[in-house]
Amino acid sequence: MKPWIQQWQEWSVSYRNRGKYTPVGVAFHWIMAALVTWQLFTGWAMQRYLVGAEKLDAYQLHSEIGLTLLLLGALRLLWRLIVPGPINDADNKGWRSVVAHTIHAIFYLFFTLLPLSGWAMWSAIYPARDLYLAGIVPVPAMPFQDFSPELQYWVLEAAMDVHVTCVILLTLLIPAHALAAIKHHFWDRDDVFEGMMPEVPDTHWHPGGPNYSRPGEPSPAPSEAG
Repeated sequence: MKPWIQQWQEWSVSYRNRGKYTPVGVAFHWIMAALVTWQLFTGWAMQRYLVGAEKLDAYQLHSEIGLTLLLLGALRLLWRLIVPGPINDADNKGWRSVVAHTIHAIFYLFFTLLPLSGWAMWSAIYPARDLYLAGIVPVPAMPFQDFSPELQYWVLEAAMDVHVTCVILLTLLIPAHALAAIKHHFWDRDDVFEGMMPEVPDTHWHPGGPNYSRPGEPSPAPSEAG
């Protein structure tokens, strides 16, 4: 019997050869995109809560979803190491490809810094309660409770600075990422955006028909695509 990693890799070939992400990769992308959008909205909304139990509960839920995003980001990165993404038109040589891959690396950096800084902020509040990963697995606070009040305050301020900076940059990066995907789809008419969409039988997202191809290869004409 073949190792399970090899089985996954062989299963992914039919997708990758057509410039498609696997259903697992697609699920990671859209679930995390929805959670990140939710986190940005709730993080903004929480600032308008009055100090009290309701605001503390909102912060706790926000932090727990953040830790879940940290786990999903780690699992997504592990999946990408086991099953590499497809070779598509975003991989053409040049500065655009460098920018695209750099942005993806920055996203992974934010998926790490934002949850960790949020966890640190929560842990610097006295008394810090446990968080629950995915609402199930208890995660203890970082060991800041033995620090002096001055040092706890410094940790809180430093973590907040990191958190706010990442939020601002992420808020700018997401629209840029979305606009780039729209440009690929409607202006460049290549396969990048469609490669991240779930496959729907007898339905083509691409305005000119299905357009899966490797960089440098001619794209299929609409009449040939069926």
